[in-house]
Amino acid sequence: MVPPDEPRPSRLPHARTGALALPIPLAWQAWTAPDDVRLWLGRCMRREIDQRRLFPWIAVFFGLGIVLFFQADGQPALWAPALGIAGGGAVAFGLRRSLTGLATGLALTALFAGFGAAAWRVRAVDAPILSRIVIAPISGFVETVDQRPDGKRVVLRVEAVKGLSKAERPRLVRVTIRKGEVSPGQYIEGTARLLPPPQPAWPGGYDFARDAYFKEVGAVGSMVGAIRAPAAPRDPPWSLRIAAAIDDARGALTSRIASAIGGQAGAVGAALVTGKRGLIDEATNDMLRGAGIYHIVSISGLHMVLAAGTFFWLARAGLALAPSIALRWPVKKIAALVAMAGAVIYCVFSGSEVATVRSLIMTLVMFGAILADRPALSIRNLAVAALIVLAREPEALLGPSFQMSFGAVAALVAFAPVVQVSVGDGGPIRVFDEILRWVVRAVVGLIGTTLVASIATAPFTAYHFQSLNPLGLVGNALALPLVSAVVMPSAVLGILAFPFGLDGPVWRAMGWAVARVLDVSDWVSALTGATVTVPAMSVTTLTMIGLALLIATLLVSSLRWVALIPALAGLALAAAPERFDVFIDREGAGAVVRGADGRFVLVGRPSGFVVEQWLRADGDSRDPKDKTLRMGGRCDGSGCVVETKDRLFVAFDQDIAALEEDCRRAAIVITRLKAPAGCAASLVIDRRALDAHGATALRLRDGVFEVVAARPAGRDKAWSGLKATPTALVPAPARTPAKPVPEQDLPDDEVSSGERD
Repeated sequence: MVPPDEPRPSRLPHARTGALALPIPLAWQAWTAPDDVRLWLGRCMRREIDQRRLFPWIAVFFGLGIVLFFQADGQPALWAPALGIAGGGAVAFGLRRSLTGLATGLALTALFAGFGAAAWRVRAVDAPILSRIVIAPISGFVETVDQRPDGKRVVLRVEAVKGLSKAERPRLVRVTIRKGEVSPGQYIEGTARLLPPPQPAWPGGYDFARDAYFKEVGAVGSMVGAIRAPAAPRDPPWSLRIAAAIDDARGALTSRIASAIGGQAGAVGAALVTGKRGLIDEATNDMLRGAGIYHIVSISGLHMVLAAGTFFWLARAGLALAPSIALRWPVKKIAALVAMAGAVIYCVFSGSEVATVRSLIMTLVMFGAILADRPALSIRNLAVAALIVLAREPEALLGPSFQMSFGAVAALVAFAPVVQVSVGDGGPIRVFDEILRWVVRAVVGLIGTTLVASIATAPFTAYHFQSLNPLGLVGNALALPLVSAVVMPSAVLGILAFPFGLDGPVWRAMGWAVARVLDVSDWVSALTGATVTVPAMSVTTLTMIGLALLIATLLVSSLRWVALIPALAGLALAAAPERFDVFIDREGAGAVVRGADGRFVLVGRPSGFVVEQWLRADGDSRDPKDKTLRMGGRCDGSGCVVETKDRLFVAFDQDIAALEEDCRRAAIVITRLKAPAGCAASLVIDRRALDAHGATALRLRDGVFEVVAARPAGRDKAWSGLKATPTALVPAPARTPAKPVPEQDLPDDEVSSGERD
């Protein structure tokens, strides 16, 4: 029998204690490093093997394969990763007696499997995408209805769109209905204004078109005019009937909770139970974000664990009240089964959103470990959950939800011993002392886990949202006890009482706790420094920090200190980000240009949402309506000219006459028109370039242009909506442009440092 303090012996091959028998690659064995370093590496590798920490790296290589797929050009074939899987499996089988060979083969197999899973997923969800703006009669079945303050957001399963053939017709569209009543499963007709799913506002920004593609949504827009509900030409499919019934029940419960509680507390309380967040106004959303607790309104890991934990506790406590059952039956396993069933029901009823399903899988794996007499919280279980999630939805790896949830859980599992606190006996145990110890452990544990989770998720928050919430530790420490002890247990009890009509008092009790959470959010978000806007983080920076997180959480030996190398490299890159100097709207409606003073100057009339995305990417906390954004450019009715710090002139033109003149004078010309073929500017971004490449960004360094497009040449992904591969944007060498007409030579009514007419 192995003593408790000794490492667990490994059953893997070649794990003997002799230094030369360790699974160290040949290059390591031939290394001429000092013997003590080689012995240290050997001890570290032995501990990793003994603790079975090689298995989680299978999930890492599976994810790496997914990343490689999304970085690949064009549409990779399916047979290529299939051959790779076969080759990796052959290597693993042939070298199974060598741990190095076995690990190499499994890593290759996982890598190609991830690549293949992503390639298969793209083909499985492939559906037509609208390529142009269409205003036409449309008919279809209502799949989901989300009530919002300004109307209803509806997902429509399309039956027909006038003027579009079946090959062009999107399978699903998301439209807003301002007037009229619709319900899930209903067949409706009306006139819709449909647009292609919007591409990123800037290269590297949030790609709604990609997310819509994997949800099979091929167009977005709004219904105009009256909505009619004639008899359906055919019966809806059974899947739609089931989905509509669930969504209808969710809508009814949402209205019930919101009306029982009232106000924004009711809107937030309903979102916590049903997942429908449409009733939450933007001011409340901003308040929750500022306090760092916006995650509570998105049904994900926290809610799933609390809901399943409530079911687990209720079942176990109820069974323990019957001694004949508690002594004869495996009460803990029965309670785990009840918790798993409750978690599935909660997931289905809350809409089965991507984040919810992901949390459900993780929860089922954890409770499944209890059934197998294994520890529920372990890195191995987390790796299994990650493999299942990524095999089902490879695209989830690119989103903030997956990255933040798995990053936080991995950090909590790995550093749980660090955040645990032990309070000594201090003499005879007394009731007060025991209560004090419990309080200390609870408070320190809450603060410690919140701190670890906040640090683990901060890089992903900065990368995806260009913001940090330093006071989120305070907000979470004050709000989560209410959510854990009152809100989520009340949600479970309220759902159980709802069919009996006895849920009103439960919702009001939950509403009191939600109101206190909103009070905390209001106070924390109003503090100075609650939200810090940071410049957009590069992929390289995120990769370095992500690698550091993997090393620190997956390794248990002293090798985890190697994580400091990529962590410091990532922090150094984050401290000196490479900012863009020009952002150009995908439709050519406007742009921002870094002026001579180093701040962005806004020209044109892009949407406020797009301007906000540009400012966030630059780490600029100004509001899109800030008047200082219009200062620094010289504008008239035909367009604007902005001088950069490199004394280059960037022209934004709306008139063909101004375009012809600025082609001779400016270094960069931006226009939504078609520029003349002989335009002499060093770089021209016109209608043709925007149609092909979408949103475009530029860096200007000593007269050298670096052009980055949202849809670069050769990267014609299925969700890009491109019919042909665009050619690359290659700027000519920057020339010293002629100076624009001096300001004093322009008529007084044509000179403006503010917004042009």
